[in-house]
Amino acid sequence: MAAKKSLMEKAMAAAKKVIAKPVAKKVVAKPVAKKVVAKPVAKKVVAKPVAKKSSSSGLKEFRSYTPKAGEKYMSKSQLKHFIKILNDWKIELSHDIDRTVSHMQDDVTSYADPNDRASQESDMALELRNRDRERKLIKKINDTLRMIDSDDYGYCNQCGEEIGLNRLQARPTATLCIDCKTLDEIREKQMAK
Repeated sequence: MAAKKSLMEKAMAAAKKVIAKPVAKKVVAKPVAKKVVAKPVAKKVVAKPVAKKSSSSGLKEFRSYTPKAGEKYMSKSQLKHFIKILNDWKIELSHDIDRTVSHMQDDVTSYADPNDRASQESDMALELRNRDRERKLIKKINDTLRMIDSDDYGYCNQCGEEIGLNRLQARPTATLCIDCKTLDEIREKQMAK
């Protein structure tokens, strides 16, 4: 019986050792697929007050106007400066539109792969949206040139105050002074809520 007891104790001790041993789990690292979505970035069309050609956007950057001492607001030289900026800008936008039309006519490729076709159509849709925005900007430039002809250029459409040379230099088609534009944007935000 003592032999049986010692066998039992040995079996229990062995069982405890087996139970006490940590069991290693097999861990398999699974690769996680990252979804990459390319979002198209629209070009911003802005006149900048420097006399050189911009390499990144292709748009011409314009030289700023420095008023002479005692020069009145919207003098003939200031108006000539803004007429030149607006006409140059309009010509450049027109060339971009013409280039896009010819590019789209040349690039009529029918891809067999649906993904390639979808990418091509997406690119064309983005390009057309940008050109439509530029077409609207050309209309705005034409309206601004008419305002110059009628001696209304440089004055706010809401309050009648001077818009300011710096604001017009940054945005030659501006029709509101900075105060009225700020109030306008605040109203837009409130209406959106």
